[in-house]
Amino acid sequence: MAKYKSKFACQECGYESPKWLGRCPGCGHWNTLVEERESRSGSGRPVTRQRQSATPITEVRGMEEPRFDMGIRELNRVLGGGLVPGSLILVGGDPGIGKSTLLLQASYRLADLGMPILYVSGEESAEQTRLRADRLNALQSRLFVAAETDLEAIESLVEEVNPRLLVIDSIQTIHLAEVTSAPGSVAQVRECTGRLMRIAKNKGVAVIIVGHVTKEGAIAGPRMLEHMVDCVLYFEGERHHTYRVLRAVKNRFGSTNEIGLFEMKSEGLTEVDNPSEMFLSERPTGVSGSAVTASMEGTRPVLIELQALVAPSSFATPKRMASGLDHNRVTMIMAVLEKRLGLFMQNQDAYVNVVGGVRLDEPAVDLAVCVSLASSFRNRPTRPKDVMIGEVGLTGEVRGVSRLENRVVEAANMGFERVILPAKNKKGWTPPKSLDIVWVESVEEALEAGLGG
Repeated sequence: MAKYKSKFACQECGYESPKWLGRCPGCGHWNTLVEERESRSGSGRPVTRQRQSATPITEVRGMEEPRFDMGIRELNRVLGGGLVPGSLILVGGDPGIGKSTLLLQASYRLADLGMPILYVSGEESAEQTRLRADRLNALQSRLFVAAETDLEAIESLVEEVNPRLLVIDSIQTIHLAEVTSAPGSVAQVRECTGRLMRIAKNKGVAVIIVGHVTKEGAIAGPRMLEHMVDCVLYFEGERHHTYRVLRAVKNRFGSTNEIGLFEMKSEGLTEVDNPSEMFLSERPTGVSGSAVTASMEGTRPVLIELQALVAPSSFATPKRMASGLDHNRVTMIMAVLEKRLGLFMQNQDAYVNVVGGVRLDEPAVDLAVCVSLASSFRNRPTRPKDVMIGEVGLTGEVRGVSRLENRVVEAANMGFERVILPAKNKKGWTPPKSLDIVWVESVEEALEAGLGG
């Protein structure tokens, strides 16, 4: 007869305790410990299994299976060149951002190539999935759809269909009968993901699971869920904007610096062929506080507009707000402007925004942040055909950046006429003849060139 043991698991971080606690010691959240029951055999006999032996890595058989072309270039880029057979991928994002739309379109493209695809929806009926497929024009006889939440039934469907790709939408709705906790709990999510991982590795089936996100934007459930999968993709965007960004934060088969850009239309998600043109399409001219920089998103250079607004503060402590940039980095740059250039900003509110909803993490955009802040503070607009690239140090120097040639070529292709660059990058390459290059060694020289003093 099976015996049951009770435990309390945190629904945020997965911390386990033998008794209930009001506050989780692992993550500090209140009222997140929920009772779960786990069964164990009453015989107490140890489980025997075959022992594995260590093998020299030179004798391990290599894997040379080709990747699947998803039929969507931006998705292939983020995955590292395509879908790897037997991989387990987690896709997260805000509700209604377009996760199901993207996966249904990708499933259709693969099914259209002759591959059997199984799309399991635990949140919609098969009829509702058909309505979305009609709108997306994604009807294919080799695309199998099921509305199922029982993982054992899903395993039977996998044996029946033998798909090359299995999509689970979403993991929080799937449950196992042998786990007594509710669907979406730590135990259910952990056990169901473990079973799906075994399906992926044993059968060579690529599995994509959709995960809900918390109010902070992180994947809901235990953090170990992200450690179990091969790839973690975040689908980001603003509700009132049509553009979406697919970003990889973990990828065992490719780079985590790549992003994919999409536009949401009535017929579904379409790829953005020229991201620089998209981000600069609504840029105002002759207005202070605007500057353009070139950021490297993986292997692709993208021109992005930075906007800054500096205004007198009515409070003793002025506001410092940054959207799309590190708040601490912006505060440091303002301190450099005040200390090295004498721009008195202690009584000024400052707001810095990256247009288009993209987040910039590399220091090569520092110079554009400096110029946009100084432009707004002095109320002097920058030249509309200028691009600023460079890292700013605490002593006010402009440091060199990597992959400068790719950034400059992108600026030339987009019709810009002048680029302000670090003097440290002067050697080792030849700038395009169509561009006027201004080499600077300090922020003071950059402001002199960008704002005319």
